[in-house]
Amino acid sequence: MQVLILLALSVGVSIIAKYFKQPYSIALVIVGLVIGLLHLPIIEESKDFITQSAVFQVVILSIFLPTLLGEATLNLPFSDLKENKKPIFTLAFAGTFITALIIGFSAYFLLGLPIEVAFTFAALISATDPISVLSIFKSLGVTKKLTTIIEGESLFNDGIAVVLFTIASVYLLDYIDMGWAGLGSGVLLFLKFVIGGLIVGAIFGVLASRSIKLIDNYPLEITISMLLFFGSFFTAEVIHVSGVIAVVVSGIIFSNYGGSIGMSPVTKLNINNFWSVIAFIANSIIFLMVGLEINNIDLSGKWGMILLGIFIVVGARAIAVYTGLSFIKGFPMKFKHTLNWGGLKGSLSIALALSLPTDFDGRDEILVLTLSFVLFSLIVQGLTIKPLIKKVGILDNDEGIEQYEEVIASIYRSENAIKDWEEMRQNSFITKAELEELKEDYQEKLDQYYEKLETLYNQYPEIKKKHLRSAKRDALYVEYQAVKELARREMISDTVGSKHMDEIIERIEEIETKMDQDK
Repeated sequence: MQVLILLALSVGVSIIAKYFKQPYSIALVIVGLVIGLLHLPIIEESKDFITQSAVFQVVILSIFLPTLLGEATLNLPFSDLKENKKPIFTLAFAGTFITALIIGFSAYFLLGLPIEVAFTFAALISATDPISVLSIFKSLGVTKKLTTIIEGESLFNDGIAVVLFTIASVYLLDYIDMGWAGLGSGVLLFLKFVIGGLIVGAIFGVLASRSIKLIDNYPLEITISMLLFFGSFFTAEVIHVSGVIAVVVSGIIFSNYGGSIGMSPVTKLNINNFWSVIAFIANSIIFLMVGLEINNIDLSGKWGMILLGIFIVVGARAIAVYTGLSFIKGFPMKFKHTLNWGGLKGSLSIALALSLPTDFDGRDEILVLTLSFVLFSLIVQGLTIKPLIKKVGILDNDEGIEQYEEVIASIYRSENAIKDWEEMRQNSFITKAELEELKEDYQEKLDQYYEKLETLYNQYPEIKKKHLRSAKRDALYVEYQAVKELARREMISDTVGSKHMDEIIERIEEIETKMDQDK
């Protein structure tokens, strides 16, 4: 009952946060801090259970983690990942390694932490959490490219961070004792975790996708998605490879490949809604925990370590972002500023810190540093990211865009409705007279929408310019797939196919560079 009361409180806080157009995660952290300071008999036992129970801490890692990762993969189309692969993989791989190395060595030399403790903290705090940032981005109408990069980086760097966390917390001291041989062993173990996770995730993703093709029953398909996320995670963990990477890969395959071959629109909607609810519950409890947990930690005499730790993590993120993205030609500086400050820390970092055994040397220091930085990240960075976005000018050229999107959505809906009726007529489901009658009202609306669109183009010529560039880019993607198909069918040689595909990619990058420079 007490846990339910806390959950009800989370819902109430989230409603208020939504009303004031603020991220619910930040509001929950602040409320958690207040509740932690107060002694309320009605929820005192649940506070102790959430913050101190070893059982609950296991639940966080083994149940909440696959839930949050799985839900995130359902809303990230593969086409968006492919389109933004360079910045995503630069930040997720090179960025995570650079961040972890800088934080690890800085914590060792500047904070005086033991090497194992320093790199364990470095690994878990390298994971980013886009929940708060994405809600702000969506409320402001930030470009989809930037939103995709933030979300894509988080998905993949979570996997890398968890692998580094496992190596640092379990094997690091042994590898240090082994010298150069230990470095080789560490690299091999890292590859084993990553590649093993990829294989497990791919197998589960394909099997689940093929399974839903055979049925059309969304409660059963939701159950398959549960088996997919938890099955891939626990299977990977049992065979000692990365469960996080397995969930991410399986989820991306399931949502894209499975969605294209076996999910009806109703099924997709119900699966997404189901996991959105579960993820909301998980996030609500985790963010509430941040505030509650801070009150159970003795911070006396540790403020110097906390402030220096915050400076180290913020600095490491900045170095990783600006250094890594500098190698991507034409990547806008304003995007770098936003990605740097928008790399918030959240639920995964907390879950990893709490998952450390109670007898782990340095666990208290890691908890202090992790919870303090997550608190700083959510409140300070979370509340200042909106002014930063407006300051760097990302939204300057978005005037009239909402009106344009409303018209485009209306046209798309109407055109597809008419297209469906025409297919019904071809299959003799309706008569020609019925088709004309049905089309009459829609055609009148369509004419009005096209008039509005032309007016917007005249009023905001930059919108039309962007629209045409986007259309040209999409056409190039179609060309790329067409050439790829010719090569697959051996109608052209791989040499000719590669030549044409490289030319198409160059043209796509030119268009994207121009689009980014205009934002």
